[in-house]
Amino acid sequence: MCRIAIPFFALLVALLSYSLAAQEAKPQGLPNPFYAMDTSFQRLGLTPAQQLDLVKELGYAGVAWHEQAPDQAKATVDDLAKRGLKMFTIYCPAKVTPDGELTHSPELPKLMEALKGSGTIIWIHIGGTGPAFDKLTGKEPVVTRLRALADTAAANGLRIAIYPHLGEWTAHFGDATRLAKVVNHPQFGVTFNLCHCLAAGDEAKIPALLDDAKDVLVTVTLSGADAGVSGGKWDKLIQTLDKGTFDVGIVVKKLKQIGFTGPVGFQGYAIKADAREILVPTMDAWRKLSAAAAKQ
Repeated sequence: MCRIAIPFFALLVALLSYSLAAQEAKPQGLPNPFYAMDTSFQRLGLTPAQQLDLVKELGYAGVAWHEQAPDQAKATVDDLAKRGLKMFTIYCPAKVTPDGELTHSPELPKLMEALKGSGTIIWIHIGGTGPAFDKLTGKEPVVTRLRALADTAAANGLRIAIYPHLGEWTAHFGDATRLAKVVNHPQFGVTFNLCHCLAAGDEAKIPALLDDAKDVLVTVTLSGADAGVSGGKWDKLIQTLDKGTFDVGIVVKKLKQIGFTGPVGFQGYAIKADAREILVPTMDAWRKLSAAAAKQ
């Protein structure tokens, strides 16, 4: 019996050693959750349930969503939770006037109440033409209104982050960062959107911009993109993450350098492919980028 037990014990030790070695050899990535914006998977041919199932199957941590009525948004959060997924962000419009008045959907406070406890980030993209950023004092109506929204977010366990978007008041990430600092609220910050930062002509400034934003940076969106492209050339600035001539690793490594551990999303707006063709190479690319950044 001993002659049988000893080799069996040795086999167990060998298998355990092999398993540990395999785990050590497996690339270890960054801790940032990686989510898919709904722009990347809402394609014809899949039902809404099948879309969310695909996101789960491919290893994404959750999604970014679009503004819905409060009850619908709550139902979406519940559908995601059943799959072990999270609604990381939800995209909500606002508009500012030159004298600093801010307007948004009257349903926004109710939406935040419906999302209570979900940890969702309210993405505020601010259209219109507002006050000059370099002259903001913190007393403008827009700043006061944003602080009030941040208070509502805080009461519901949520955060608000400006979503810089080409053509809007906060088109430039640097301006959005300045605004977030003026608002000066613990539940209020900014989003870095790679495609919009490139579109705004700020490619060369990206490392410095991220350094400056590190204390108010809430979430990040990435996409494959071509270097040296500005303006709304979305076919060049929004590609699957494995494509494009711009080195996205510059951004990911900078995120590691500044200690950013928040959620990172993938922007897939207007990519002409089905959801699986978009999400599979993107997840593969993210894992490689994440592993490379983790080694630095």
